Amino acid sequence: MAIREEALPFAVPVFIAAAAFGAAGMFVAAALSALAGLCVCAFFRDPERRLPGNESLLVSPADGVVCQVVRDGGSSKVAVFMSVFNVHVNRAPFGGRVEAAMYNPGKFLAAWNDKASSDNERLRYTIGTDHGNIEVVQIAGLIARRIVPFVTVGSSVERGQRIGLIRFGSRVELTVPSGGEILVSAGEKVKAGVTPVARWEAHS
Repeated sequence: MAIREEALPFAVPVFIAAAAFGAAGMFVAAALSALAGLCVCAFFRDPERRLPGNESLLVSPADGVVCQVVRDGGSSKVAVFMSVFNVHVNRAPFGGRVEAAMYNPGKFLAAWNDKASSDNERLRYTIGTDHGNIEVVQIAGLIARRIVPFVTVGSSVERGQRIGLIRFGSRVELTVPSGGEILVSAGEKVKAGVTPVARWEAHS
């Protein structure tokens, strides 16, 4: 399984420390350091994903558990909580063009807290599609301190394409406009690029 290059600044020093402990005969410390390095690599894993064949489906932008589904008038929002054990590479729910990317610095509340949506550090993408604009918001959590984007304004993205990652625990929200039917409920486990979370209605 591939490991993101973003792991290097974190993993390399830990493995160097493990080697140094081993050379000094401090084998317990060496083993613990090596284990920590492997955990870091596991966090930055980046598996390939197989998209569902139905082109009307919007896929989950993140691995994790659906922590909130909100229907507000015509639009709907699905929030996914990612623990440190989940893959943290985020993906485009649907193909389109990145129309805007707005970064907001903020707090680092626990990502499962609904106030994290408005108070935490976050990066909001607006993706224009043939069915209207969708929004994907990467929200930093209690441990996460860095959102890493992979795409820029003006970029074309395909459904399931990698668009960024958040380091060490976080939350991702998808907002779908009128014409999108939500297919998941709170408490369901989802996988980025694999699990259908919404679909466009046939008349859209």
